Amino acid sequence: MWSYSLKRAATTTVTLLAASVIIFAFIHIVPGDPIYVLLGDTATPDQIDALRHQLGLDQPIILQYLTWIGHVTEGNLGRSIFFQAPVLSVIADGAETSALLATMTMIWVTLIGVPIGMIAAVRHGTWLDQGLSGAAMLMASIPTFWVGLYLILIFAAWLGWFPSSGYPSIFEGGIVNLRYLVLPSLALAAPNAALILRLTRASMLDVSREDYVRTARAKGIRPWQVVSRHILRNALLAVVSAFGFTFAALLSEAVVTETVFALPGIGRLVVQSILRRDYPVIQGVILVIVVVYLLINLIVDLSYRLLDPRVELQ
Repeated sequence: MWSYSLKRAATTTVTLLAASVIIFAFIHIVPGDPIYVLLGDTATPDQIDALRHQLGLDQPIILQYLTWIGHVTEGNLGRSIFFQAPVLSVIADGAETSALLATMTMIWVTLIGVPIGMIAAVRHGTWLDQGLSGAAMLMASIPTFWVGLYLILIFAAWLGWFPSSGYPSIFEGGIVNLRYLVLPSLALAAPNAALILRLTRASMLDVSREDYVRTARAKGIRPWQVVSRHILRNALLAVVSAFGFTFAALLSEAVVTETVFALPGIGRLVVQSILRRDYPVIQGVILVIVVVYLLINLIVDLSYRLLDPRVELQ
């Protein structure tokens, strides 16, 4: 276990380094110049050259990368061209919203996808199974922004149960402000819960055909014990893997959701930074997303052994 953990940590480090090269190269290949965004079209050549030198953009691309990655290892992601503030603090301003949104979304995905998937598997072939499977396909096919608009229309505009946009920090108004994230998290959870539902159902049906499950039933073990101890636990391996990919999908889907609900999160920050050609912020945000994604997948891989001791990590 320890040797595998060290190997995965080393692999994660190499992957992160390769990702940093790709991120830096891609950001500098795309057209656009942040200098003109800051100074405007009326800037003189001397002003442009002076600001380019001040920001270090007149240096060779390799030297710019080495300088940037050296600062990253020290915890310094650079300075935002637009905000004129450390990139880390700019990201931190939106991290609370995005982290809480992702957490609430994963809670909804778990509470909706896994139990309903279990019910569909246990009632396999019945009208209930067909109805739940059909509902899952419908949820998976509807775009997230469309779900969000309908949730705003019904629960914010008509019923007035939840706010339609914005998010004041829980550090300012307390935990009651989490109600601002209920509708966005439900919009994000809908297609992902459908995926987990279908995967839970399929995995449980596959496991239920195994010989040891038939043996357990032949011994007269109660049906709910067979499901909970023998079927569900082994079926969760595939579901846990999907949770890692689901979390990664949330990082990209959150861009649309945060825009629809006007949330001050990292996804919205990425869009604004791209429009402003704010290279340091774009690089910093994408790098943070890559780090989070790699850590989530590392945790998922290590959790296999906890769910099933028979699994050998290599």
